[in-house]
Amino acid sequence: MITVRFDRGTLVLDGVGADALPEGFVWDDRVGCPRAEARRYHDVVLRLHRARTPYTDKARAYPVLDDLVHSRRFEPRPYQAEAVAAWQEAGRRGVVALPTGAGKSFVAELCIAAVKRAALVVAPTIDLVTQWHGVLSRAFGREVGMLGGGQHELHPLTVSTYDSAYLHMDRYGDRFGLIVFDEVHHLPSDAYAQVAEMCIAPYRLGLSATPERPDGLHARLDELVGPICYQKGIKDLSGHVLADYEVVRLEVALTPEEQAAYEAARLTYRSFVASRGIYMGGAGGWQRFLREAARSQDGRAALRAHRESRRIMHGTESKIDALEELLAANEGQRTIVFTNDNATVYRISRDFGVPCITHETGAEERREILERFGAGRYTAVVTSRVLNEGVDIPAAQVGVVLSGTSTVREHVQRLGRILRPKEGKRAVLYELVTVDTVEEYSSERRNEHDAYR
Repeated sequence: MITVRFDRGTLVLDGVGADALPEGFVWDDRVGCPRAEARRYHDVVLRLHRARTPYTDKARAYPVLDDLVHSRRFEPRPYQAEAVAAWQEAGRRGVVALPTGAGKSFVAELCIAAVKRAALVVAPTIDLVTQWHGVLSRAFGREVGMLGGGQHELHPLTVSTYDSAYLHMDRYGDRFGLIVFDEVHHLPSDAYAQVAEMCIAPYRLGLSATPERPDGLHARLDELVGPICYQKGIKDLSGHVLADYEVVRLEVALTPEEQAAYEAARLTYRSFVASRGIYMGGAGGWQRFLREAARSQDGRAALRAHRESRRIMHGTESKIDALEELLAANEGQRTIVFTNDNATVYRISRDFGVPCITHETGAEERREILERFGAGRYTAVVTSRVLNEGVDIPAAQVGVVLSGTSTVREHVQRLGRILRPKEGKRAVLYELVTVDTVEEYSSERRNEHDAYR
């Protein structure tokens, strides 16, 4: 008789010889039986069932939640119902890609209600985990566990940060039949992927507005969660589900003094890169540059020059002047100013008297700022990257991208912050671009998305 067991984040098969290893299993001499990642549970049990092979399942420790009642606050929109149906048809495994503000959490509620198994929701930040805790508590009217933020309590419905799930999945990977990965694009990293690998959950749901990653690792989502089974973009939903919007690209120029300093810094950086034969456009180019830069005085000078060129490009006085004009033109409208670095955030906060949020801002202060922003006591807030993802800011009407990376995801996320619907609302995203610098290239790269066409 074959016995399937969960063992510290892995799956072990008793009663199977070394000459009959199932796919994905390797022989473990220490215990004299095959071993594999716990995620193989679904495939193994399905294979044994189809072959009508008798087996004992000692791996599964998650309960069926027959008493789980979903108190629907409203009927799902057609696309939400379509997303759930597509996920069900895909074997209750896969990624649902919907824009920010389209109600991905409600799709997850419907999937949890349909499966009626113990479920774990994993999110990247403690703010999002707290948000999910409230969502599930209201939706199902029962106690919800939490891992992370100083909490360590398990219930059939539990929420966790990716970090806490990574630390504890070797112990709790048999406790859940459904695992939901919010902002699933975080999952394929080497550490976080182990959260999916060490969990037996046969049912898996990934949620993201932008599941693709610039490093191509999103291809791993097929094996860790399942393929994209449903997708809608911002343009598909704007004007009815999401606010109507426009994107305005404003070009600014460096002063002659800034241009000279910028070109000198770029020359120092580029000369070093060329001397070492580093191709910065390829995968691993930046990491190789950092390694080479650490080995010599010239390299360290090149790294300083690179940082200086970005400081000039991102913080040119022309951008500050343009921002002043935009804040005046949109006075009274809730505005979020996005930058690429904290130094610029603090400068804008000081010069314009605007509250700021960075990774250094405490949770209580951040909550208070966002509450006052939502209530209209603050009409503007400036931030670096911490508001890019997963923060619900329905009051925001205007976004100003003062500086950022070249990644499509960041740009789409920033647009998503201002698209929460409101009657008569038309959102505007301003992008300030410094001409005759590499920011023009970055702007072209991050605008390679249907939302900007």
